[in-house]
Amino acid sequence: MTWTIAPEPYDSPAAAALWRAYYTEVSDRWYLLHEGRRTDPAELEREIAAQPGTDLAPPGGQLLLGRYDGTPAGTAGVRLLEPDTAELTRVFVLPGRRGRGGAPLLVAAAEEAARALGARRIVLDTRSDLVEARALYTRLGYAETGPHNTDPYAEHWFRKELMPAQAVN
Repeated sequence: MTWTIAPEPYDSPAAAALWRAYYTEVSDRWYLLHEGRRTDPAELEREIAAQPGTDLAPPGGQLLLGRYDGTPAGTAGVRLLEPDTAELTRVFVLPGRRGRGGAPLLVAAAEEAARALGARRIVLDTRSDLVEARALYTRLGYAETGPHNTDPYAEHWFRKELMPAQAVN
């Protein structure tokens, strides 16, 4: 079984299904932790519709879709915040495909997409309860920094300087 990663339109059926799975998981985790309940279905629908991913389309962004043995299983997105700074977002692997090396491949592909957009650094934010994400980013060379945004759910901010792509002979 292998991973393949390629650009994907943010509004494709596969991307939309993975966005729904991602948002449902992170929203439910927050509500279960803070209020002891899952996300209200109407709220879930409003939030998914409010964040369609248009900022993950060229020319200022890119959504990448990972397929595991040909089946959509994960995503990562980048969007330019400034001409030399990209933001990593929507890093997600379906629960049944976790632990198979997809997340590092998706992040590496997102870093390459950020370089192609002209970024020299990449930033991201995450929450305290997403301990797996924080461990992944640290393992991949991201350093925790001060805030770069005012997102009400952001509790940890990371940054990584992007080295120029290596020439291959």
